[in-house]
Amino acid sequence: MAFVLWMTGLPCSGKTTLAKKLSDKISNLTILDGDEVRAQSSSSDFSREGINENNRKVANLAKDGSKPVCVSLISPFRKNREDARKIIDTKRFIEVYIKCSLPTCEERDVKGMYKKARRNEIKDFIGVNTNYEIPYNPDLILDTEKLNVEESVNKLLLYLKNNNLIVN
Repeated sequence: MAFVLWMTGLPCSGKTTLAKKLSDKISNLTILDGDEVRAQSSSSDFSREGINENNRKVANLAKDGSKPVCVSLISPFRKNREDARKIIDTKRFIEVYIKCSLPTCEERDVKGMYKKARRNEIKDFIGVNTNYEIPYNPDLILDTEKLNVEESVNKLLLYLKNNNLIVN
């Protein structure tokens, strides 16, 4: 069965890193990275409208259904994630909350986005100017402050195996 892992969390929480490492383990996994989709889009801002548009675009790309997809996207609003679940199909949608504190995300920020946001060079930046809405009931929580990349990927793989979404 083709599934969609919807990885959501603060910027620099580890979403893209986990998606890339997971793709090493699942050969036919397609990765849809929010930054990459945004770079190809006409809307590159972090306004609520820009975020809504980017989330819809990614959900529509992910809904194909022919093979497994891992979405790596901040997806900061519960409403966006609910809409994505409806677009993709509730049975195929797996919400994975990448849990990480704001101070740790700021420490991991190699692009300096948080510093720019704090200097008001980036408006509406999630975690600084705009709140991230933590999922109420995600299917899986990966705490990237407590788990390293390998442990997080293994927890994801175990979830997928236990739910008969992958074999091995």
